[in-house]
Amino acid sequence: MQIRPATPADGVQAAPLIKVVFDEMEIPEIMAMADADVNAVFARAFSVAPYRYSFAHTLVAVSGDEVLGVCVGYPAEDEEHIDEAFAPFLPEVGITDGRDLFPDHESFPGEWYLDLLAVKDSARGRGVGTQLLRAACRHQQHNGALRVGLLCDLDNPKAASLYEREGFVEDGRVQLFTHEYRHMSRELK
Repeated sequence: MQIRPATPADGVQAAPLIKVVFDEMEIPEIMAMADADVNAVFARAFSVAPYRYSFAHTLVAVSGDEVLGVCVGYPAEDEEHIDEAFAPFLPEVGITDGRDLFPDHESFPGEWYLDLLAVKDSARGRGVGTQLLRAACRHQQHNGALRVGLLCDLDNPKAASLYEREGFVEDGRVQLFTHEYRHMSRELK
């Protein structure tokens, strides 16, 4: 297995992994769409560099040509505008009234925000998520980040356990859509 920066070509395989997290969040507009349609929209959006879930913000774990997992993140100060590049895609997900797909603020000030970590079902239990998390932290430490933050669904104890093993501690709560999340962070030394 290799971990590397994503490329636009990874979008077709990355989109279903990104959708897994959307399903867990129970985003109404996404839930109303067929899986193939959601994946097609987000595979195309993956090639738009400024967008939150684009190749430019993503590390992938690969085995050969197969994407096993994705890790998406960005500096907290980018969150305010990171979804502007998705505006042309909003009608395709049923939003035509000027709303954003992600109206809630997720990150805490001053952190590099790990927005999404997802592993293919067939690759779970093999350390892929752990390796992606560690690679993201190393990469951000090398880039000068002092802290990594993330959200963990209260209903996901396996993820919480992984984050705690990797030194993350809960430092707040955030409500997104219908779910409450614990905000966890880790200082980079």
